[in-house]
Amino acid sequence: MKKFVMAALGGTVAGALLSTQIAAPLLAQEAAKPVSVYEQLDLFGDIFERIRGDYVQEVDDKKLIEAAINGMLSSLDPHSSYLPPDDYDDMRVQTRGSFGGLGIEVTQEEGFVKVVSPMDGTPAAGAGIQAGDFITHVDGESLLGLTLDQAVDKMRGPVGSEITVTVAREGTPEPFDLTMTRDTIKLTAVRGRLEGQTVVLRITTFNDQTFPNLQDNLKKAVEEAGGMDKVNGFVIDLRNNPGGLLTQAIAVSDAFLDKGEIVSTRGRKPEDSERFNATPGDLAEGKPIVVLINGGSASASEIVTGALQDHRRAVVVGTKSFGKGSVQTVIPIRGEGAMRLTTARYYTPSGRSIQALGIAPDIVVQQPDPVPQDETATEEEAPKTRSEADLRGVLSNDSMTDDEKKQAEEELAKAEEAAKLRLEDYQLAYAIDILKGMNAIAEEQAAMVPPAN
Repeated sequence: MKKFVMAALGGTVAGALLSTQIAAPLLAQEAAKPVSVYEQLDLFGDIFERIRGDYVQEVDDKKLIEAAINGMLSSLDPHSSYLPPDDYDDMRVQTRGSFGGLGIEVTQEEGFVKVVSPMDGTPAAGAGIQAGDFITHVDGESLLGLTLDQAVDKMRGPVGSEITVTVAREGTPEPFDLTMTRDTIKLTAVRGRLEGQTVVLRITTFNDQTFPNLQDNLKKAVEEAGGMDKVNGFVIDLRNNPGGLLTQAIAVSDAFLDKGEIVSTRGRKPEDSERFNATPGDLAEGKPIVVLINGGSASASEIVTGALQDHRRAVVVGTKSFGKGSVQTVIPIRGEGAMRLTTARYYTPSGRSIQALGIAPDIVVQQPDPVPQDETATEEEAPKTRSEADLRGVLSNDSMTDDEKKQAEEELAKAEEAAKLRLEDYQLAYAIDILKGMNAIAEEQAAMVPPAN
């Protein structure tokens, strides 16, 4: 509070000193500004009363005022909006990781509802909704002309009820319908697993549970591998992660950085700027990291990616991220509602803003469209390649011991498993191959270093 008062006093004094050096017309213009604002407010009041008195049917005063407030906020940018009490409650529930709906993050682009990303394991993901899709209709009703909150309201409904959305997708000539059933969305913020010697950490959102989940999943995966010395690296999968809490993005970045700036935020007033720095400690213990991103990676995901990329802590693989470089503050207001207001831009450690630009990966890797499998083809019908071992009267390999043969068979099985992963998730398989290559180079360089005397 003291800081706020001092800033206000400083502005008043500066204005008084400046006014002694300005021409009279400019002073008159400054004096006219408050009058102009009051006149505009009077205009709003006149229009409000005219609607109440003359509109073709009776209107709800509360809804009319809320619509006016939301119109004022949404005219600023796509992320500022008014949150009525129910929506404010929903938002607070969502940050705790459980809510009802389709499991889809959306924004508004030139009046159209655009999908930022579907969330893993939700009705939207199961129905085939993709990042970058445009939703044009809900149950046959057009969304064009609605605010983002109004469009989202159309997609809400009781758990278990069906909804049909019409989707326009780039590269698809005609819009198409997708039908899904609303469900309770329980987000698991982080899922960890072991792929060979690589720990894969899939982060789906940044809510209250993200950092604790990250710690637990990383620890379990490392233990499953047999210890950190058995791990060749980490893949942090941020694809289709729409973001969330700034504090969690900072915590996740800090988990893999020992020092240096993570992110800075700059608001309208210089005194509102903040810098967030890493603290000592790296959960990955210096092991190489690959970060996976795509067009559905936004906001908090981009903060983590930018921090690890700028500090050369990770190789970023995939496609360009969404490009949301602004910070929203949720401010409670009278009537138990709130407003979501864009209050700052954020900058990566190198000082770059990714607003409307996104983060370019170090290595661009597209995710191929899934190839539909021919259900009529059986394993017997699939073409079988022949090798030396299939020839009649083949010579046996008597130079290999049983243990060596077993090792060769295990390596072949790993190679076949890697090939299978490429079909299922090409970008992830590519990331794992990068880590294998980095480890092979590191081992070769270590072998070339002469022993110390």
